[in-house]
Amino acid sequence: MLIRTHLLITLFFVFLFFELAENKFIFLSVALIATLIPDIDTKFSKLGKKKVLRPLQFFVSHRGFFHSFVFLGLIILLFSLFLPNLIIPFLLGFGLHLLADSLTIRGIQPFYPFKLRLRGIIKTGGRIETVIFVLFLIGNLYLIFVKFFNIYL
Repeated sequence: MLIRTHLLITLFFVFLFFELAENKFIFLSVALIATLIPDIDTKFSKLGKKKVLRPLQFFVSHRGFFHSFVFLGLIILLFSLFLPNLIIPFLLGFGLHLLADSLTIRGIQPFYPFKLRLRGIIKTGGRIETVIFVLFLIGNLYLIFVKFFNIYL
């Protein structure tokens, strides 16, 4: 999926869990950054086009290691040792990215390096993704009105 869709999906679920966050700004920031991380393995992504990450792309393929529960587990383990209060927003953002990409035609390898691939029918940037994008945009706007302005439509 395109990054704009990933961001809107993550934002929607951040809004749903906002009341549970001690520091809402950190919760939001970590979740949104986490949803960008799986795509560091491609030079076409927001983070992946940074020159410092380019050498990494010679060693990994897109939707390989960084799009796996193996990588997510390693990061969660590190967070549990050093930054335990960031686990939930990181898991939310990163996990939703994996879930969304598992619904695309290309899919993901959740247990990399094993060849098992989860895939769906959504073409990245296609009509179905555009519909999903619009639905989450509407959902986010609704949640903004409800959660921040107490306006129920």
